[in-house]
Amino acid sequence: MVEEEQKYEVDDTFVLPDLSAAAPVGGRVRALPPVTLVARYLDTVDLRLARAGASLRHRAGDEPPWTVKLPTGTPGVRHEISRPGPAGQPPPELVELVTALHRGTPLAPVTVVRTVRHAHEVCAEDGTVLAEVVDDRVSVLDDAGTSTDEFREVEVERKAGDRDLLGRVGAVLRDAGARAGSFTPKHVRALGAVAQAEPDLVAPGELADDPSAGEVVTEAVRKEVRRLLAHDPLVRLHRSTGDGDSAVHQMRVACRRLRSDLRTFRPLVRRSWARPLRDELRWLAGVLGGARDAEVLRGRLRRTATADPLSPLDAGAVDRLDDALAQRQRRALVAIDEALRSPRYLALVDALVLAARAPRLTRRAAAPAARTLPKLVARPWRRLTGPDGVDGLDPLAPDDRWHAVRKQGKQARYAVTAVLPAVGSDARRLARALARVQDVLGEHQDAAVAAETWLALAAERPDDHEIAVTAGRLAERERDTVRRMRARFPDAWHRATRRRRTRWLP
Repeated sequence: MVEEEQKYEVDDTFVLPDLSAAAPVGGRVRALPPVTLVARYLDTVDLRLARAGASLRHRAGDEPPWTVKLPTGTPGVRHEISRPGPAGQPPPELVELVTALHRGTPLAPVTVVRTVRHAHEVCAEDGTVLAEVVDDRVSVLDDAGTSTDEFREVEVERKAGDRDLLGRVGAVLRDAGARAGSFTPKHVRALGAVAQAEPDLVAPGELADDPSAGEVVTEAVRKEVRRLLAHDPLVRLHRSTGDGDSAVHQMRVACRRLRSDLRTFRPLVRRSWARPLRDELRWLAGVLGGARDAEVLRGRLRRTATADPLSPLDAGAVDRLDDALAQRQRRALVAIDEALRSPRYLALVDALVLAARAPRLTRRAAAPAARTLPKLVARPWRRLTGPDGVDGLDPLAPDDRWHAVRKQGKQARYAVTAVLPAVGSDARRLARALARVQDVLGEHQDAAVAAETWLALAAERPDDHEIAVTAGRLAERERDTVRRMRARFPDAWHRATRRRRTRWLP
């Protein structure tokens, strides 16, 4: 689930005001009995979780007692996942969810926080809890259970209500003397300045007005490493159900973009550093690809089967085809599970964190980006436009030839996107046009693969005549899509190659 809350700083003289003015018409505010919660937080010795905005805790009084909280990139909004388990042993599933943060380093208790909580629920007329307001008196405990620090804070957590309700509650609290505070979790306040230091994973930042080529490379690497590792826990969380396909897709895209950037910027990065990183990213993208491809095919199956309501297909045969794809997807998810638990993946995560901190650059990277990067982008652009690319593309060429152009187009688009911070609007126009080209070529490839898949699945069941007929009709519809995309391609390509979009390329 996603937790959204606001924090307010208050002193010992603060009195929680009547919150009924913030409740909706017909609603009410319900006071809950006070409770005492004792939370033990686990982290690495150097507080990697806390510095990254995450936490793993056991809190007596909660059910279930073990909770992981993960940042979403928005202050006050976090993913919250809770599981049962004994006090002394965190559930392995939760430890795995923060793998990208601890990177195999042991987790141990780092602080204990006791909270005396007075909670109030803001309810709708039907009793639905819209928001919870808690007045917390917090004590930081040492190993002997003695308080070493104390503070007080008020939190407002959104439940079934909207953000406007949070705003109304906040206004009532501020009128009573509460001060809107920065979003600092209790355990981070308890651990002090060390827990608020920079995280190991360096985030992308703002480039100077006239950046060097190396600075642009560094930001491109940081952006994709951040995307990859941010989706790691979401892939783990949903891998058993297949509900995390968007996270799998984003993680796979990050692998591909990062590999592409390292290739585009090859003269600017040390080969001995970049080559092994690209190899490992290829491995991970391949593992993720099986589940993603199966998910795409399952969605496509249903769309293609219902594309012509006047000519319906055998529903039972479609279901059996979907079952075969579902089995393929489950096997692929098991492969992801094994890969993300492997020492090989841990080593890759370590390498990615180091890459984001300080990519290994060559001397050429010190040159101005505006002068250096267009020349590098011109290389994949020439491959795309040349005789082995679009110029030599026959409308009747095999699907593989069109797929090769699609891959060249993707490489060129990634390269253009990577230099946007240095080139600006000219590159942005070309990137948008190439995205439309990729939409056409991507649909072409998806249809071609789907047609082959339907026929291959039918061949695996030679005695199922309904599947044979259904697969044949599905394949015909997919081949019609292939023909339509080939007809649409010239116009998309013409728009992309207009001089005003490509004039910045040497």
